[in-house]
Amino acid sequence: MNKTKRKIFETSMKLFAEKGYEATSIEEITATVGVAKGTLYYHFSSKEEIFNFLIEEGMKLLQNSIDIKTAKFPNYIDKIKAIVLIQIKIVFKYEDLIKILLSQFWGNETRNITCKKYILSYISKIEKIVKEGIEKGQIKNGNPQVIASEIYGLICSTLVCKIRSKEDIDIMKLYKEFENTIIEGLKEKGK
Repeated sequence: MNKTKRKIFETSMKLFAEKGYEATSIEEITATVGVAKGTLYYHFSSKEEIFNFLIEEGMKLLQNSIDIKTAKFPNYIDKIKAIVLIQIKIVFKYEDLIKILLSQFWGNETRNITCKKYILSYISKIEKIVKEGIEKGQIKNGNPQVIASEIYGLICSTLVCKIRSKEDIDIMKLYKEFENTIIEGLKEKGK
């Protein structure tokens, strides 16, 4: 991605997260980036295209991180631990993206449906890992769909913790809290 396209991308993400999609105009994006409308339209044909690119790239980043990290572990509890840690890190590094995804999950507009599609696809990826872990006896028996949704819900929990905290949060300390309360509950007794 060239420098101008990256700047448009990053500025749009910040504005969408702060003001919302509807309240953010092309004029505001170009003014904040410091480019002419023609330059923006050279890279993106519309605000909707910027939004779709942002969501697609953000979800690719998250899913690729999960794929790479979980492939390293033969144990399914370790795979879940990796997912939880990656999710926490993503919230801290890409808070604006997470705010956009969560705010646009509800509704029936094209962008809502797009966000929902990506989020549900991501949760399905977690669900598959959970289901395999249950089948191998490494994760206690339960509904994989519910468990995967709970694990995804840690993204929301992390964002709430970050927003509520009046001081810097230690990512590993927060991860340990989630590990103690969530991941321990997934283990088969005696394992």
